Amino acid sequence: MMKYNYGTDQNKNWIIAENKFSPDTLAKVESIMYLGNGYMGVRSATEEAYIDEDRMTVINGTFNRFNNTEVTELPNIADVTNIEFYIDNERFTIGNGSTNSFVRYLNLRTAELIRKISFVTSTKKMVEFEFRRFVSLDNLHVIATKVEIQTDENVIIKMKSGIDGQQTNNGVQHFDEGEKRVFDQKYLELCQHTTESDIDIVIHSAHKFYKCTQEFTPNLKMEIKRRQIFMNYRFEVEKDNPIHLEKISSFHTSIDSDISGDSLVGLKTESLSRFKEIESLGYDTLFMAHKNKWLKDVWNRYNVQLESEEDFDVLAIRFALYHLIAMTPRHDDRMGVAAKGLSGQGYKGHSFWDTEVFILPFFTFFAPEIARSLLMYRYHGLRGARQKAIDNNYQGAMYPWEMARPEDGETTPVWGAVDIITGEQTKIWSGFIEQHISSDIAFAVHQFLNATGQQDFIDKFGYEIIFETAKFWLSRLEWNKADGRYEINDVVGPDEYTEHADNNAFTNYMAHLNIMIARDGMEKLQRENQELYEELNERLKLSKLRNEITKKIDKIYLPEPNEDGVIPQDDKYLTYDNLDLSVYKQSEAVGILFDDYNLDQVNKMQVTKQADVVLLLLLLEQTRYYQEEITAQLKQVNMDYYEPRTTHDSSLSLSTHAIIASDLKDVDAAYNFFKRASEIDLGPYMHSSDEGIHAASIGGIMQMVLFGFAGVRLKGNLLTINPNLPDKWKYLEFTIYYQGQPINIEMDKELLTVKPINQEQISIKVNEKNYKIDNATTIKY
Repeated sequence: MMKYNYGTDQNKNWIIAENKFSPDTLAKVESIMYLGNGYMGVRSATEEAYIDEDRMTVINGTFNRFNNTEVTELPNIADVTNIEFYIDNERFTIGNGSTNSFVRYLNLRTAELIRKISFVTSTKKMVEFEFRRFVSLDNLHVIATKVEIQTDENVIIKMKSGIDGQQTNNGVQHFDEGEKRVFDQKYLELCQHTTESDIDIVIHSAHKFYKCTQEFTPNLKMEIKRRQIFMNYRFEVEKDNPIHLEKISSFHTSIDSDISGDSLVGLKTESLSRFKEIESLGYDTLFMAHKNKWLKDVWNRYNVQLESEEDFDVLAIRFALYHLIAMTPRHDDRMGVAAKGLSGQGYKGHSFWDTEVFILPFFTFFAPEIARSLLMYRYHGLRGARQKAIDNNYQGAMYPWEMARPEDGETTPVWGAVDIITGEQTKIWSGFIEQHISSDIAFAVHQFLNATGQQDFIDKFGYEIIFETAKFWLSRLEWNKADGRYEINDVVGPDEYTEHADNNAFTNYMAHLNIMIARDGMEKLQRENQELYEELNERLKLSKLRNEITKKIDKIYLPEPNEDGVIPQDDKYLTYDNLDLSVYKQSEAVGILFDDYNLDQVNKMQVTKQADVVLLLLLLEQTRYYQEEITAQLKQVNMDYYEPRTTHDSSLSLSTHAIIASDLKDVDAAYNFFKRASEIDLGPYMHSSDEGIHAASIGGIMQMVLFGFAGVRLKGNLLTINPNLPDKWKYLEFTIYYQGQPINIEMDKELLTVKPINQEQISIKVNEKNYKIDNATTIKY
């Protein structure tokens, strides 16, 4: 059972807790309490093993393909978290005795996982365990565990702990049998080598034991098996004389940017030397450095302060911030954000449009250097995107729907779930015809420039993304001779319940936007940087691109609102029959629509999986091209039409609706969407997060705060602020970055204070009134 008010005093609204152990709902807790630092993610499985556990450790970027019939995925690396205990020769699991008390919790402030158990053995001895674990934000390679054991009667403890390389990805083993050895009867080493991508991984572990404060060495027996290396210890715990033990581990790979060795021998030597230094520091010292890093680099820097009548709201925002840091690689621009973060095997560790539309905006405003790194991942991915365009007989860069290694190209599986009607596997069309991701990435590059002013990034990298994606769209357009227009047919838009759609509004408008950004980028280059223009012209054939844009841009079909003001989602959507979705919208589980219908049937209904037209309005309004056209009336009409037809089966959907509802001053509806989105992972449904947390929804939580309730938005490159605080929120404060300057923003129910920290003048608009400010300015709104 989840408990969200466990924290008190300084830990109030910082604790996510489970206060009753349930072997049937292990996966959710493992996911939402997972530990990560962007380099490494470790699911929070218990130390002792259970049948339905999903024990997983992954390192970002270590993708491997099992064989040519499967797609690349992040491999499940050797496990160091499993520690088996025997109490007087009885194996310790919660089911083998009884518990007087149990709690497992994640402290978001310190990023430490803690579990406390008062366990009664079959012989009625009371043994108390306290487990602590963290994945270091200070040293990205380190995971540490600390266990304290005390008892009311003397007991003999046998303990088995080490490195277990028998982990798989749902049965698939991605590693060759590696070398194993022990140094000085203390330092365990296991090497792994991926079968296809040729990545070496070296894992080290070591144990220390303390009675009071004195270190001691228990009886020891080493055990080496296939893909495994263990230490078996035996020691006595005396009544009222607790023992604590520490297990420090490290992971290093041959793709680490901070490793100097270029061979397995060099990697082993350097990582062992590092590990000995790390291990000598001990749990407490390592943890203090880790905790201080979270305090300085996360909680102090992002400075999101909320006063709300609902404590859960504060916890939800902190939960979102925690996971955004835990999942996002800050250390290497060759890596992206997976759809499940680093918390589970769902979606195989692949990156989607989730990053650019739902996660990147947070970093663009709160940590531009991380946003830049994520966009560099897409720049590195141009190679794979160009190859996908060639493979599909297009030009330019056609970004993969699912992206793993930058050079891989498309990594979407071909086949998915079984059709309830036909009994056959369903083809996953997204990898073939869900193409809007290319314009989503171009939009993100454009927004990054408007928010940060980092022209050097655009010059060196961004223009190439924008020009190459525009080139793709121009080659993708289809001429409709009868209507005298260019169309985009046979696609999947954001609404993945409508496949093979013609002229999906989101796809067409975003492609048109991509092309306009490219056109204006070329014009700006010619005006301001002729030398760079000539270099790019020679390499990317800009003169030809310009001619193509001139020829086609004004003839691209953009679906317009009908007589009722509704923008057709695609050519046929508004002609289909409606379906009463009330039963499906009330369900805790997602996708239950497919218990009654198959996808072919849903394709021909006015049923939408997630925000499509509504999302389009949100994105277009943030550019200078469509600001005047996206009116409150247009938002209202389309929100009223599409929301009742939207199942919100995608976790990406609720945040968009919350932001638009805020724009429309429907604060109650916006707050309801916020609560529902926050409960996707944190809610009472105990199987919502089995395969991992919902990364895009977590990014969406922060978008609801920033774009929705705070009303902070870029309109072109102008910062606008239109607060819409929910009734239960009394005060909100945070610090964003705009045009290179930190801007502190505070608001309550009546007053907004904007403070440029560097006292450099900025232009802002608040409720349609323009201001130029260079110091703290308070505005009644």
